[in-house]
Amino acid sequence: MNIFEALRKDHEIQRSLLEKIVNTSGDSEERNEIFKSLKKELSMHADGEERHFYVPLIDSDKTQEKSRHSIAEHHEIDELVEELEKTEYSSSAWLKIAKELKEKVEHHLDEEEHEVFQMAGKVLTDEQKQTLANEYLSHMQKNR
Repeated sequence: MNIFEALRKDHEIQRSLLEKIVNTSGDSEERNEIFKSLKKELSMHADGEERHFYVPLIDSDKTQEKSRHSIAEHHEIDELVEELEKTEYSSSAWLKIAKELKEKVEHHLDEEEHEVFQMAGKVLTDEQKQTLANEYLSHMQKNR
C-alpha cells in the first residue's frame, strides 16, 4: 500500500461519518457517538497526514503551496469542530455547523485526492510513497 491508498482509505471513513452525522437529530446518544468518532478520526488523520505526508512535500517547490493550503484547511476544520463542541446538540445551530463541517471536509478531501495527490506523485519516489504509508499507518494504528 502506498501513501495515497492509505490516506484514501481514511478519507472514506471520514466521508461515511460525515454522512451519518448530518442525518442525526437532537441531543441523542447516536449524535454523541458519531461526533466523538468523527472528532477522533479527523484529529488523528490530520496529525498523521501533516507528519507523514505534508512535511516531506513542504520541502519541494512544486508542492509547498498546496501543502500549506491543505494544512491551513486542517485548522479551519478544527475550528468548526470546536464550534460544534461549544454548541448544544439540541440547538438547530448544531446541524447547520455540522453541515458546514461536512462541506469543508469533503472539499478538502476532494482537493487532496484530485490535486495534491497528483502533484505529490511527481515529487515522491515509489520508495518514499511506501515508507510514508508505513509511517502513516503505524501512526494511525497507535492512536486508534
